[in-house]
Amino acid sequence: MRHEEVAVTLRSEYTLGHSPYNAFLFALVGEEKVGVPLTVFSALTRLGFDPWGEAARLAALPKETAARAFAVTIAMLPEGNWNATDVEAIAARLVGWLPDGRVPSIPEMDGVRTDTKRTEGSRTMSIGMMLAWGMLAVALVYFTVNLATDNNLEQSWKPIVSTLQ
Repeated sequence: MRHEEVAVTLRSEYTLGHSPYNAFLFALVGEEKVGVPLTVFSALTRLGFDPWGEAARLAALPKETAARAFAVTIAMLPEGNWNATDVEAIAARLVGWLPDGRVPSIPEMDGVRTDTKRTEGSRTMSIGMMLAWGMLAVALVYFTVNLATDNNLEQSWKPIVSTLQ
């Protein structure tokens, strides 16, 4: 019997792995008023942004433009241990963690197939499995009906004979 080794991996959009944006996304914006550290990733997620998409958009911009654009985003957050006057300095510091130039927001992993389309072979296999299960169901019904000792669905009636003496 031949055994094949199969590598099971997550699709690239579900892995945090080796994104060039990790330094930026996991950098500290500051602390929230309750004392919990707030990362860029958390801040963008809370504001409804796709963190990797926003990081890719900012990385494609010149650093000064990206810092101004990100300052507007930070200003939408409720204040933590920073003031509204600190927002531009915080944005400039954080944008420094972005890679230079445009990098895909979801990098492809080497040697891993990331498309979700089925191949022709797997589609044929699925149809074959459906046919096999269908034939099994038909055979089960056939044998249940034809091999039963009593094919009548009604209960048999037997007269009760009483002997009165």
